[in-house]
Amino acid sequence: MRVASLPVGVSPTPGPGEGRLAPASIQSAARPYVRGKFLFVGDEKLYIRGVTYGAFAPDAQGNEYQDLAKVERDFAQMATAGINAVRIPHTMPPRALLDVAQRHGLRVMVGLSAEQYVGYLIDRRGAPDVEALVAAKVRDCAGHPGLLCYALGNEIAAPMARWLGPERVQSYLERLYRVVKREDPEGLVTYVNYPTTEYLVLPFLDLLSFNVYLESQDRLKLYLARLQNIAGDRPLLMSELGLDSLRNGEREQAQVLDWQVRTAFAGGCAGVFIFSWTDEWYRHQGVADWAFGLTRADRSPKLGLDAVRDAFDDVPFSSRLHWPRVSVVVCSYNGARTIGNCLDGLARLDYPDYEVIVVDDGSRDATAAIARRYAPVLIQTPNRGLSHARNAGLAAATGEIVAYIDDDARPDP
Repeated sequence: MRVASLPVGVSPTPGPGEGRLAPASIQSAARPYVRGKFLFVGDEKLYIRGVTYGAFAPDAQGNEYQDLAKVERDFAQMATAGINAVRIPHTMPPRALLDVAQRHGLRVMVGLSAEQYVGYLIDRRGAPDVEALVAAKVRDCAGHPGLLCYALGNEIAAPMARWLGPERVQSYLERLYRVVKREDPEGLVTYVNYPTTEYLVLPFLDLLSFNVYLESQDRLKLYLARLQNIAGDRPLLMSELGLDSLRNGEREQAQVLDWQVRTAFAGGCAGVFIFSWTDEWYRHQGVADWAFGLTRADRSPKLGLDAVRDAFDDVPFSSRLHWPRVSVVVCSYNGARTIGNCLDGLARLDYPDYEVIVVDDGSRDATAAIARRYAPVLIQTPNRGLSHARNAGLAAATGEIVAYIDDDARPDP
């Protein structure tokens, strides 16, 4: 980044691919929030590099995460692998698990299990008070600094969604979303969807999450583009990616995980969760006929763990990429009210080689004076319209790529 383009008091950020460290313990009470297509904590963008964790066999009281010593060991091992997030798919974990996650710099997506109660939309006899159950779960961890977000549910079965109709499912999920927000207004809320029910329209969610298992990189690229279209201006998380090493072999698993992670970030995702941390898995009984874990059931690492560690260290942008020079052109006519925010955002871009060109199209306000404070290239012309201003910016550009941005927009850093 050219320091000369920064306003006084703003330091350049590390270049793409620089400064990758294992997550430290979470000391701040600042909570993740959505800004555009990504998650932030304070002013720092939070790229999710996660794994799913569980389901595990419960104890006699039905507690799935009762062995906190094992959780401590697992979370410590995750942190050394560059993992910064954990997804608990089906069970609300105890608050003590979030304490362990916080110590190891991990943020937790907790599941609220909406899929377990959806059948009561057909027959209310014997139905529990689902909203009260969800509210109680949320209260258990509301406001915890180790909390990433709430997932209302996971993959409501496609036959059930078709039987009920999308409107009833959407209304059900929106009601539960409102419950979560009442209990924890600052908490982020998502629903873990999958391709078979991608037609569900859920505009109230803070971010979109999808489980996607594709073994072709080209098909994953294409489907990510479709999901970004569905997500619109909200963040998109891959809540499950992965490959079974039992049928494909550990080497193939490692190779596929590498390109799955890299492809997801290259496709603009806010993060990914690998399914799963370990081969230890439970669905009413121990599951032994597939092995999606990055570690074996005894927690010995597979080749996939190294592959994911390396991929996580190199995303969202590889340090080996060529970064072409970019000319960013801002055309403005009487844009003094907004252009300062635009130029401030441009000055903070995490990109190694770019210039900012402002074309003042005959403004009668303070547009030019504001532009000079940020020391970009400033071109002043009579008022001849947007097309002429854009052409003037193009003529002055020195970059391999010329990008245009409106004077009332602020770029993602």
